[in-house]
Amino acid sequence: QVTLVESGGGLVQAGDSLRLSCAASGRTFSSYAMGWYRQPPGKGRLFVAGINRHGNNTRYLDFVKGRFTISRDNAKNTVYLQMNSLKPDDTAVYYCAALGPKIHASVDHADYWGQGTQVTVSL
Repeated sequence: QVTLVESGGGLVQAGDSLRLSCAASGRTFSSYAMGWYRQPPGKGRLFVAGINRHGNNTRYLDFVKGRFTISRDNAKNTVYLQMNSLKPDDTAVYYCAALGPKIHASVDHADYWGQGTQVTVSL
């Protein structure tokens, strides 16, 4: 069992930066690839970024490449999402997920989810 708790969301202006954190409980954090997803208002949940168990392989949604960076600290059981040059289209609830042994983008096959944190980007 893994419990995930996101933090760091908020209201920012276009061009600003935010760093989201996801703290995981349990001793098995390092056995999971981790991911960040987002759900814009009125739309479905989409994969944003993923990182493998060791932190040396990452994958990104094309729309955020070069602006967002996923990282993890296995000693702290935490995964991060650094978001730079934010745009109004980045407005969404952001969710952290434990993906299993390998990175994947599937919403249906994530093992565990956090409760989400709201990110709102104004003009």
